[in-house]
Amino acid sequence: MTEAVPTPTVPVKGQITGWHVLIGMVAFFGFIIAVDTLFIVKAYRSFSGQVASNPYEAGLAFNRTLAQRQREAELGWNAVIERPQPGIVALRMTDKTGQPLSTLSLTGTLDRPATEAGRQVLSFRPTGDGWYQATARLDGAWDLRATARNARDKFEIESRLVAP
Repeated sequence: MTEAVPTPTVPVKGQITGWHVLIGMVAFFGFIIAVDTLFIVKAYRSFSGQVASNPYEAGLAFNRTLAQRQREAELGWNAVIERPQPGIVALRMTDKTGQPLSTLSLTGTLDRPATEAGRQVLSFRPTGDGWYQATARLDGAWDLRATARNARDKFEIESRLVAP
């Protein structure tokens, strides 16, 4: 009995073989890695490491901010922001004993978190028992920055408001 000898297969011209697939995969990922490396090198070389264009002045301003926060902590004032009603921003100011502060002057702004467009300037008016209200267009997310003042002291309020 004679054994059948397998005949070697000859690749047909234009047929994709395993080597073609391997070379294609290596070339594809090699290209991706090369482009990513180029972008990383460009980004690293072009970044000065400086976040602010005037870091010394920004540092001094930060020191003033820290001092202001310390003064605010010593005051013990508290601001409670009511969930936004349609067209109204309301907040209540109390002192360290929980007593309402009804003789303050409050001003503020509403800014969009992602853009500088649409800024609203708020003019709060007292409504009694430490409550202050301002009218505003509330649709979506807004960053509230308000300042409460009396004759001697200043208190800054920052909060994110989200209205339906």
